This record gives sequence, C-alpha cells and structure tokens, in this order.
Amino acid sequence: MKTNLTLNELKNRTGVSVVDMNATWCGPCRMLKPVLEKLEGEYNDVEFYGVDVDDNPEFAEEFGVSSIPCVILVKDGKEVARSVGFKPFDQMKNFVDQYK
Repeated sequence: MKTNLTLNELKNRTGVSVVDMNATWCGPCRMLKPVLEKLEGEYNDVEFYGVDVDDNPEFAEEFGVSSIPCVILVKDGKEVARSVGFKPFDQMKNFVDQYK
C-alpha cells in the first residue's frame, strides 16, 4: 500500500483507487491494514493508498472524514463510495468489486 500520495495526484488519477484513511493510534485501523494489504494482492488494476489523517489533515478535510478507519473508493478522481469502520476481507472485496 502506497503512502506517498497528494490530493492533486489523487484527483488527477484515472481508474480506481482505494484510499485508507487511518491513524497509527487507531485499533480498528491497525486491524484493517492487513485486510487491505491482502486485498491489494487481488487486483492488478486498482491502486491502494494509506493516508494517515494526523499527518495529512487536508485529506480528511477534503473528503469530510470524521471517523476512521474510512476507506474511500475513488474512480477517475471522484469519490464513488466509502466504508467506515473495520470490515472483514469478504466485505471489503465486495465493496471494491462494485466499482472495479
């Protein structure tokens, strides 16, 4: 999962991106990380990004994130869906598949 992402890069990216908004102190965020890493291995055409909201508050503000973990699906630079809280692998896979 890549961590070096700017808002500008995300808005100008074509295709599907999965953006995990998280924080190091967040227990559910730490539980979700391995799920997303496993999920990343399932797709060749989807980019996965991890964004620490404490280090990148502009992401949280831009997307109106008030609870974490918050996984945002972005397609061609626009948010198309979001999932808040921990979800197991199968649910996260279904979440990504609906927009892939």
